[in-house]
Amino acid sequence: MNLARGLYQERASVLHRLPAGGKVLALVVLGTAVFLILSWQILLGILAAVIALYGVARFSPQILWAQIRPLIWLLIAFFAVQLWLNDWQTGLVVVTRLAIVVLFAALVTLTTRVSVMLAALERAMQPLRFVGVNPEKVGLAFSLVLRFIPVIAGAFHDIREAQKARGLDRNMLALSVPLIIRTLKMADDVADAIEARSYDPAGRK
Repeated sequence: MNLARGLYQERASVLHRLPAGGKVLALVVLGTAVFLILSWQILLGILAAVIALYGVARFSPQILWAQIRPLIWLLIAFFAVQLWLNDWQTGLVVVTRLAIVVLFAALVTLTTRVSVMLAALERAMQPLRFVGVNPEKVGLAFSLVLRFIPVIAGAFHDIREAQKARGLDRNMLALSVPLIIRTLKMADDVADAIEARSYDPAGRK
């Protein structure tokens, strides 16, 4: 079974049959709402509901774990920082928010083909053309984000394995700095490639 993070998985579930536009809208609404909620109890309840949706979508616990596993050390680091600066409740709020957004975003991509999702996003953005928004470019940016989530997760895994050989796998600075540098380098390379090709989905110069 393919447990790759964020890749579409065919299942006969109600979530797979839901319109892509509705799922993307739900992601936007949920991603906004969780950052307005300050109660860790409510956030844990939302997290439990998102986890339950994986069962509704007929995904195994292994697939669920594959979505969050690359971020475990990052979540631990965020919690530790908040515990040091504030208290454990604040730390729990921060990591729970992140876990909710990551797991729900992964669920959307696992139950929706990327091509269908991007088409729905571009259709939804069409009314914004009159204020200068280019739906095709928004779709491209969204597709790049989806593409780079597993790439960055893989980069973190490679860096952690390399630092583990040096006995630095628990040193967050040794893990985060190379990851940030590599991520910025990848983003810069993609931007240069798009600019070099004078990318314009509508065929305008």
